[in-house]
Amino acid sequence: MQIGAAMDLLRPLLADITADGLSLVGEVTAEELDLTVDDAVVRGPLAVSLDLTNVEGLVAVTGVLEGTIIRECVRCLKKYEDPLAFSVRAAFIPEPKSASRHPKRVDPRKARAEFLEAEPEEEPDDQYQYQGNHLELGPMLREHVILSAPMQPLCSDDCLGLCARCGKNLNEGPCQCAAEPPTPTFRVVPGTKRKTSGSSAS
Repeated sequence: MQIGAAMDLLRPLLADITADGLSLVGEVTAEELDLTVDDAVVRGPLAVSLDLTNVEGLVAVTGVLEGTIIRECVRCLKKYEDPLAFSVRAAFIPEPKSASRHPKRVDPRKARAEFLEAEPEEEPDDQYQYQGNHLELGPMLREHVILSAPMQPLCSDDCLGLCARCGKNLNEGPCQCAAEPPTPTFRVVPGTKRKTSGSSAS
């Protein structure tokens, strides 16, 4: 079975997810994922392709998320388009009956760290909890987009950055500072040799 509408894509019915699987294919916008400008600047919609299987209440989600993110290079501070394409792996489990009504999830960073300590050779699924008749995929996809951001975004591996003196983007050509001799960080001052107190008089 395949679903393509945006709302059904992000909130599939649990009854539609069987052991045989449910395929979700479509596009979602940053607004539909509640992504703010601080989270990620998305150019156009994100293409989503997911496969869901439900075995005794455990819903496994695998697939791919693709799109374009606008990032700022840490070297030259220029905005650039970063193609986004990564695999999605998550597991949804029923929320305990005694839990609060607010959706609760396991922190993927802590879960990943704990899992890697126990099983360093395997990549774990992020775990989430669900309640009701629908699965909420939006928060999970939102976190995947946020966590996909590189620690040091670069427009290119050989980015020359900005001149430390005049601030010119060196990718656009050399600046005038390159022709000037660099200022030494320290200077050696010649001094007279001290006479030692133990020297004998002639």
